[in-house]
Amino acid sequence: MRKILLLIIVIFISLNINAQVEKPPIYPGCENIDIKQIEKCFFNKLEYNVHQNFKTPQNVKDDRFQGKISILFSVTDKGIFEVIYVKSAYKELKEEALRVFSELPNVIPANYDGRSVDKRYALPINIPIEPYEELEISQYIAPPVVATIIEPEVIVKEEIIIEDIITLVDNDTLFPEFYSELNIPLTHQEYDEIIYYLDKGENTHTAFKPFLYNEVRPHVDLNAKRSAILKDKNTWAGRKLFNEHLFLIKGKNYWFTVNPTFDLQIGKDNSDIDFTYNNTRAFQIQGALGKKFSFSSSYYESQGRFAQYVNNTTRQYGAIIGASAVVPGRGKAKGFKEGGFDYPVAEAYLSYTPNNFFNFQFGNGKNFIGDGYRTFFLSDVASPYPYFKISTKFWKIKYTNLWMWMDDIRRTSSDDGTNLRKFVAMHHLSWNITDKFNLGLFEAVITNENSYPNGFDISFFNPIIFYRAVEFSNGGDFSGNVQVGLNMKYKINDQISIYNQFLVDELTVSRVFDGSGYIGNKFAIQLGAKYYNAFKIDNLMLQGEFNWARPYTFSHAETTLNSGHYNQPISHMWGANFWEFVGITRYSKNRWFANAKIIIGEKGYDFQNSDINYGGDIYRSYNDGTSETGNEVGQGNTTKIFIGDIQAGWILNPATNLQIFGGFTYRSFSPYQTSSNFNEDNTTWFTIGLRSSLFNWYFDN
Repeated sequence: MRKILLLIIVIFISLNINAQVEKPPIYPGCENIDIKQIEKCFFNKLEYNVHQNFKTPQNVKDDRFQGKISILFSVTDKGIFEVIYVKSAYKELKEEALRVFSELPNVIPANYDGRSVDKRYALPINIPIEPYEELEISQYIAPPVVATIIEPEVIVKEEIIIEDIITLVDNDTLFPEFYSELNIPLTHQEYDEIIYYLDKGENTHTAFKPFLYNEVRPHVDLNAKRSAILKDKNTWAGRKLFNEHLFLIKGKNYWFTVNPTFDLQIGKDNSDIDFTYNNTRAFQIQGALGKKFSFSSSYYESQGRFAQYVNNTTRQYGAIIGASAVVPGRGKAKGFKEGGFDYPVAEAYLSYTPNNFFNFQFGNGKNFIGDGYRTFFLSDVASPYPYFKISTKFWKIKYTNLWMWMDDIRRTSSDDGTNLRKFVAMHHLSWNITDKFNLGLFEAVITNENSYPNGFDISFFNPIIFYRAVEFSNGGDFSGNVQVGLNMKYKINDQISIYNQFLVDELTVSRVFDGSGYIGNKFAIQLGAKYYNAFKIDNLMLQGEFNWARPYTFSHAETTLNSGHYNQPISHMWGANFWEFVGITRYSKNRWFANAKIIIGEKGYDFQNSDINYGGDIYRSYNDGTSETGNEVGQGNTTKIFIGDIQAGWILNPATNLQIFGGFTYRSFSPYQTSSNFNEDNTTWFTIGLRSSLFNWYFDN
């Protein structure tokens, strides 16, 4: 590990950081102008063409309107003008602005560090239209009215300044969260679409999720995308039902929203239960004070009963503290009526971004590290947990420190009837080496109350990656559980990317390839690919992913130091001792969406009432393993698993992602040896419902 640290230091010291050069877009006729004058030429010819072609609608003339409209637009990396937002009291003026910009010629796009990039600008237009003079090349001396809104160092132009534009957007938008330090709700459907835009034409840091709205704003205009699907509703009820937040309060330098959210589902599987259901009522408050501080709070009150195989999962691992079950991904539950669960959940966080380099978050929620549907680092399959996160971005680096407080809730782990507290520190360094290649380094250290007999070790909060791994390598079974990993992503082009993960829980290099199946070699591998706009069909995404984990990975000699929280794995939900292939198709158009998923895999379980641990259950000690050698993936009660899932729906209200949906799941579970509580099972499960899709449900176990 010391060699790894030395290698990283040498790499960083040896890097030559070259200045990155930016060139503005070039309007036709400005090609042969000095580089310092190109932007002035661009502004002048643009305004001249707009003023020449803009025709004030008759009703605006009749009203004798005198004022200003503001047009926010971008020049794409293909050199095409795209209108993002038009501030105007007249619908006809907005339509005329769209028409004029649609007829503008293509230009040579802006160039940043040798690659074409999008650029955003704002153009104010006075009504009635005033004559505008097209300058000769020799006259490009004073900058005209237009101002860019991307970089803070851009020179302030006459009549309109950057801060005015940002305020204009904040005050006029129905969705102020898009200009905040809030997290984008972590759902695979939403993130797969966002990542396509993030990686378009360049390489960005996509492994650590959730993203901040302001983090993605330079790459994709979520406000414009949202506004494009709004319904034309004039009544208060129509707007609130189909378009807007229920309550939106805005003032100078502050705003907050209040929304009720729902997850109302009813369905039927092929078991003996009458029907399945979920009844979640919730409310969410979000807001911001100034432009650097944002907050969010959500409370869910729920009752549910799921397909029988999910109900059985909630009661795994025997008696738990203070409840009768754990609803996967949500939290502790008590019994509710016949076979159901009553499970409240609360999530909240504060987010503060003091400058361009740092973001600080403190709250109770979930995080995800990886570019795939699954991950071996940190997933969102477990229940929410308290956390503190520091994200640091500079140059081509994003470095994230995450400290989490998790719980072992088994009665066998506690002597006093309270949860056994676990402390987890994770560090992830993401480096965009080129425009196509991203490299990530990962470290996790898991400790608990028993790891600190002399008091809590303050070095747990050390933010330096791999420092804790070196420190704990000298300890015993109770000193902590250390994992290190590597992830990579390579963009073949804007449509196709490949990714991988390699996690090491424990490794003896000399015994990896000797064919002995040594128990101490605990590691996991992921390989995957994504294909955006597949077969030239807009918004069609295909994904294929292979996951493979050795027996005993994520477990520990001391069971309270495993990679688990609330009786659930915090990485891959299958635990260890398995292989799996995942195939996913997603499609969306306007408010419609559909996705299909197929999972094929094989996992080795323990035999019923056996004292031998075959390596699939992370809540058992690897000291109880079957043998020191001869271990292979799928050993034990080998079980073949097939899951097919399809869902489709329509977004009723995009402000809370309220959806009407229907779904069908087929699951085949075929163990080598059945028992009284471990049977061969073929499940079919139909579901329909109305839900605010703000997090991922996982029923893939």
